[in-house]
Order: sequence, then C-alpha cells, then structure tokens
Amino acid sequence: MSAPFPFAAIVGQDELKLALLSVAIDPSIGGVLIFGDRGTGKSTAVRALPAVLPSMKVLAECRYGCDPEQRTTWCSECQARPARRRPAVRTVEVPVVDMPLGATEDRVVGALDLEQALGSGVRSFEPGLLAQANRGILYIDEVNLLEDHLVDLLIDVAASGQNVVEREGLSVRHPARFVLVGSGNPEEGELRPQLLDRFGLSVEIRTPQEIELRVEIVRRRDQFERDPDAFRKVWQDEQQKLRKTIIKARKRLAEIEVGDDVLRWTTRLCLRVGTDGLRGELTMIRAARAVAALNGKGAVGTTELAQVAAVALRHRLRRDPLDETGSSLRIERAISEQGTSLG
Repeated sequence: MSAPFPFAAIVGQDELKLALLSVAIDPSIGGVLIFGDRGTGKSTAVRALPAVLPSMKVLAECRYGCDPEQRTTWCSECQARPARRRPAVRTVEVPVVDMPLGATEDRVVGALDLEQALGSGVRSFEPGLLAQANRGILYIDEVNLLEDHLVDLLIDVAASGQNVVEREGLSVRHPARFVLVGSGNPEEGELRPQLLDRFGLSVEIRTPQEIELRVEIVRRRDQFERDPDAFRKVWQDEQQKLRKTIIKARKRLAEIEVGDDVLRWTTRLCLRVGTDGLRGELTMIRAARAVAALNGKGAVGTTELAQVAAVALRHRLRRDPLDETGSSLRIERAISEQGTSLG
C-alpha cells in the first residue's frame, strides 16, 4: 500500500484536524463522526493521522497487539504463555483498519480458521478486523449505511473494550480498544441513535468556497500524485514537529487543570442548548483538556471550550420543531448569549 498524504499538508478542514488530534491525544474522548460532502478529504485525513502519531510497543508474539505495560488487558493467549521477565516486544505504527460495508460478522469479529481445521484437524481462531484495530483506529466509510447487526456488535465491543467469540467450539476473548471513526453523507441516511451516541465528536465538512483555498488544495494534491516521495520529503519536518507536539501533549494531559468554574460554564451551555444526558459535558471537558495540552496550556479556559463545543455537542441536541436553525448555529448563538466569562 502506498504511503498516505501527509497530515501536516492538509489544507483547511481545521475542525476535522482538531477533532482527530484530540482523540489521538486522549482516546477516552470517543470516536469521531465525519459527515459532509463527497471529495472533501475525509478519508484522506483519517488515513494520514497514524504517520504523525508515535509508534506503539506490542508483544512480539501476540496477534492482537497487546500492550506490554498493561498485563491486565492482555488477551487469553498472552495470559496463558509462561511468565517471562522480559517478554519479546516490537514497535509498530498505530493501525488504521478499514471496515467495508459488506463485511460479514465473521470477518469483523473473527472465526474458525477453516484451512487449519481441515488440514490438521486443529481448531484455531482466525482474528478479524476488531483484532487488527486494537489500540488503533477502526474506520468505516458510509457508516450511516452499516447493517443493523454490525451496528449492535460495534456498540457492544465499544462499550466493553473486548471482543468475545464463542462459537463452533471456540471460546476466545481479546482486547478490542480502538478509536471509532466513521464518515458519510447525511443525504444518504441517518445514523442509528445508539451508534451516534458512541461517537465522542461530530464534524461537519463542506466544500470550501474560497478560491485561493481551493487552488492550494488542488495544487498540493496534484504535487503529491505526481511525485509522492518528493512531496513527503518537503513535509517531513512539519510531520516530525507535529508528532513531537502530540507526544508532549499526551505527557501533559494529566496535569491540565479543569476548575469548577469551567465545569459550571460547560453545564450551563449544555442546559442552554438542550443536550441529552451528561455525556456532552464529559466529552466537552475531555476534548477541551486535550486541546489545552495540544496548545501547551496548563488549564482549560473558555477559549478551548468554545473550540470544542460544536464538535462535542452538535450530535447530542434535541430537535426543536420551532427552531429550524442548524445545530452548529444554535451552539454558536448559545455561546454568544452566555458569554466567555467564567465568573
């Protein structure tokens, strides 16, 4: 597979880039839902992200990418291996796994390895897409067209962080913690509410209307397609800078202060726009903390809250039949009415 377009070279789509970087810094924010026009670089941005993320360490003999530092999360195979002082470890790039719409349940969760079963009579488990995506990104294009039984499956696994397969004489349990990223065109159908709620952030993308911005997008894409290696070399330093920024942000994340005044401001905003449940506040605080870490700040303020409010809340608003204003405009209006003072 050819190397992806450099993340640092993506022009525009600031909201999308900020959302992806936020979940890269703090995966507990949840997944990212990207809805918008075709041909606006949704999949390009997702597939470009791992190249600016720090590599991760995995147990060398593990088929599921178990974390050497988190023994309690190891799969059943790693738990069953004889104890060693220093198990073999290797370094890999954060995986991005595409889940096609036509994927069968066996392809997603894994199934009996028929070739080995027929050849040697041994029942062996063949890992699926969820195993490949562990500790990485599971990307679903046209997620709003996903079949219902796969939606239910993803909801269960996303909630538990584990994939459990018990069928055909097999009983397998392995970690399946991933950032779920879905993209699609809202004109082709809505997303089921149960799955929609599992996405921490929601991004709206529109085709840019500024002439110079469109020209620069086309120019960079054309340069990349004509000579990908040369184009990546030009952006190599920027990619390295972004990777270092992400590493520093991850280390700084736990130290970012979130005062009670910040919590009250967030809660007032959620009440003002009418979000369902409390997940909106939690997601907004986590995303704002990640943005503060990304920007090198020591505490969350209204600047960070305003940056993430729309992406954290727009898919959680109750529909108001008397207000036809779009969700993004409703949030912007609410922030304007509430003001940016934490007092």
